[in-house]
Parts: sequence; structure tokens; C-alpha cells
Amino acid sequence: MIRVASGLRVCEVWCVALPVILRSAGEGAERLLDRILCVAGAVLFSQAPEFLQQYLQRLEGHLDEARLALARVDDAAAQAGTTLDQIQTAASGGADPSAQAVAAVLKATASRVDILASADAALRSASAWTRPFVFLRHADWGIVRATLAIYRPAVPTTLEGMAYAAAGMVAALAVYHLGVRRPIAHWAAARGKAAPSPQNRGG
Repeated sequence: MIRVASGLRVCEVWCVALPVILRSAGEGAERLLDRILCVAGAVLFSQAPEFLQQYLQRLEGHLDEARLALARVDDAAAQAGTTLDQIQTAASGGADPSAQAVAAVLKATASRVDILASADAALRSASAWTRPFVFLRHADWGIVRATLAIYRPAVPTTLEGMAYAAAGMVAALAVYHLGVRRPIAHWAAARGKAAPSPQNRGG
């Protein structure tokens, strides 16, 4: 869509002047599109804090479960007069395939505890504006999918949610005007310069 207010007249491109009513309708449609984009950007971005909060709750649930599983094995090892590390070392070094499988499970569980704990600490210490980037760096996509499966949009009532909504409005308009409208205007301007004038065509 090409706005007349941009300084480029349609008749300079197609050499046909549009009626005033059509120019007015085009400008009205673009104003409506701007408003739709503002609403869409605000709604989309405002959900980020709520989604991250629900994701963090699920992540902590998985972390608690992994820690509990490891703690149970650690307690069993203590009752047997040994340690978790000793059990894992003995199992992994043995020739029994089942013992090696147990060692692999213990190692994977301990590794998962470390990964989830690191992600939890990073998200909790991040600021409101850096949290989305920290989330992408530490995201567990299985937990992301589980969070999305039950997520329901929420109306932002916090200052953070409203700030994200404002950022979404700006981002949506920037993408449209810089990524869509400006290239079209440049293309139209180039086409208008390349098109022969009515005098040249008549001569």
C-alpha cells in the first residue's frame, strides 16, 4: 500500500490520478492496519512475562524431581555405607551391562540437575529485558512444549507486562514500515522515475 502522504502521487507511477474518495479510502485502510498491528504486537509481546513465569514454574518442578531422584539414590548409598560417586564409579567400571546402564542413568540424572539448576539461576537473576534472551540460551524445549500445551493467554496487569506490550507495538510498526511499506515506496518511486511522461508517450 502506498500512502499519498509520502509525497509520491500515484499518477507519477501509473500516470492515472485516483479519485479523492479512493485516496481517502487507501489512507483510512492504512491507518486501520497500523492499529491492527499495534494491537497484535502488544498482545503478543505482553504474553512473554506470563509465559516465562509459567515456564520457570515447570522448570523448577522438573528440577525438584531430578534432585529428589538423586537424593533417594544418595540415601540408599549412605545406608549401604558407600557414596553415590563410589556406586557410579564401580558400576561404570564393571563388566555387567546392567550395572553400566545404572551408572549411565545416575550420570544423566546428575547432569540434568546441573543443567536445570543453572537455567533456573540464570532466569531468576536476569532482568526483565534480558530474561527472554537468557531463556533462549538455556531453554529446555521439552519443558517449553509442555508449557505451551497448557498455556492460556493472560491480560497483563503488571508494569513489566505493560512495558512489553508497548515494546510489541513499536516492534510491529517498525517491521511493517521498515520491512514492507518502505521497500514498496522505494519500488514505486523507482518505477515512477523510469516510466515515460504522458508528453513523451504522446510525441
